[in-house]
Amino acid sequence: MIKDGKIWIASSENGEESFILPKMANRHGLVSGATGTGKTVTLKVLSEAFSDMGVPVFIADVKGDVSGLLQPGTSSPDMEERIKKFGLDSCGNNPSDPQAKDQAFSFKSYPVALWDLSGKKGIRLRTTVSEMGPLLLSRIMKLNELQSDLLAICFKIADDNDLLMVDTKDLKAVLNFMNENSKELAAEYGNISSQSIAAIVRAIVALEIAGGKTFFGEPSLKIEDWFANDSQGRGVINILDSSSLINDTRLYSTFLLWMLSELFENLPEVGDAQKPKMVFFFDEAHLLFNDAPKALLEKIEQVVKLVRSKGIGVYFCTQNPRDIPDGVLSQLGNKIQHGLHAYTPADQKALKAAAQSFRSNPEFNTEEAIQNLGIGEAIVSFLDEKGIPSVCQKVGILPPQSKIGPADIAKREMCMRSNSLYEKYEKDVDPLSAYETLSQAKFRQEAEEKDLSPAKKSSASKSQASKSVRRATSSVGTTLGREVGKALGSNFGSLGKKVGGNLGASFGRGLLSTLFKN
Repeated sequence: MIKDGKIWIASSENGEESFILPKMANRHGLVSGATGTGKTVTLKVLSEAFSDMGVPVFIADVKGDVSGLLQPGTSSPDMEERIKKFGLDSCGNNPSDPQAKDQAFSFKSYPVALWDLSGKKGIRLRTTVSEMGPLLLSRIMKLNELQSDLLAICFKIADDNDLLMVDTKDLKAVLNFMNENSKELAAEYGNISSQSIAAIVRAIVALEIAGGKTFFGEPSLKIEDWFANDSQGRGVINILDSSSLINDTRLYSTFLLWMLSELFENLPEVGDAQKPKMVFFFDEAHLLFNDAPKALLEKIEQVVKLVRSKGIGVYFCTQNPRDIPDGVLSQLGNKIQHGLHAYTPADQKALKAAAQSFRSNPEFNTEEAIQNLGIGEAIVSFLDEKGIPSVCQKVGILPPQSKIGPADIAKREMCMRSNSLYEKYEKDVDPLSAYETLSQAKFRQEAEEKDLSPAKKSSASKSQASKSVRRATSSVGTTLGREVGKALGSNFGSLGKKVGGNLGASFGRGLLSTLFKN
């Protein structure tokens, strides 16, 4: 909720309210806690607040629960108890009450755009192979270092030859081009191993089986389509259905990282804005860092550090803060820590690390407090006006104003098809790209060879026939000349017969050869 121009997230037992300052919201954040402690509800409360402030939101919906944002919440005894607990004025029955204007809690829906890589549960979301780039693509396909280097060369060759790689068939076409012309390309790009090419092609086929054909293509996502507001000025909440995407954890994390990179690369610098241009929620954030190579970790850390200046706030949601590398964790200024369990030595170490990441509050033991938090309770610390983390507070998270749980199927379908972007991204477009360019070039080469081949064959046939004729006529002339020479030379004895035969053979061979040559 918005109160006094600030994002009201929670309140303590003694009524002290906790806020995220809008101009500090793009200093990133962390929402962590064990399963079932209320992280998803917290994400919804944050999303609602940013939307009310006019800030567009992107959030990955792993379990399907976030989609409930497109429907208003409903009253219940538990909800009414929470409303009273936080001192909220329910405006559902009296929306015109002027005293309720500042902290107006009412059950309502939010402007939502549903997205889905397959196009089944939301607007089709695609990217191109060229936009994904070799580093992220290598991670999706689980390539080793040598194969990753070769894939990078593939992108370089495509760029040097103006070969646009839109989908996987374009990528395979360029790889096949490299394999067929490896000797010619070696001088400029280094040795190209046919075995490594074959391994990459196999990885592409596996990616296609996993759904690569659906999310690589055109029209690809235009980032500016995320920056939208409804007629009331509320920011649109873009929800990516990830319920099936999460089955391939590398694909899920890499695709979200690509979207974050697109924001970083395409948005202009805005400096320290009064509020974010967009807030990006990365659910199941630990998947982003699992088995990530050093080069990718460096890229993630760089993007997180620099994307703030583009007006983008990134909020990671994971079970434990230690899931996030130190270089990234140090960039997260706004922290919401739900309950953690400590049943094993490893859990106890993680609990201690989580507690030490907060500025201690003398009123309670942070480590014990985290372990004893109930559902919907959290330890929070937000940045103040000077960008300094506040002393941690034990609080209860405000209830969401939208529906708790997933949206109805009929509501989802209506939301998806009524969006003006649905028609824009629904149908596949197959532009002139690397596959078509290389296929046409190969076709022209084969056509030229085919056109020339009859003449070449005719010429070769005539040449062969001429040689055969010359050999035949030479043989006939030799035989006739020898016999005539023998007959004439026999008058001079055996020696004359022999000399006459040789002279006659030579004369006859040369005479007939000359005649047939002409």
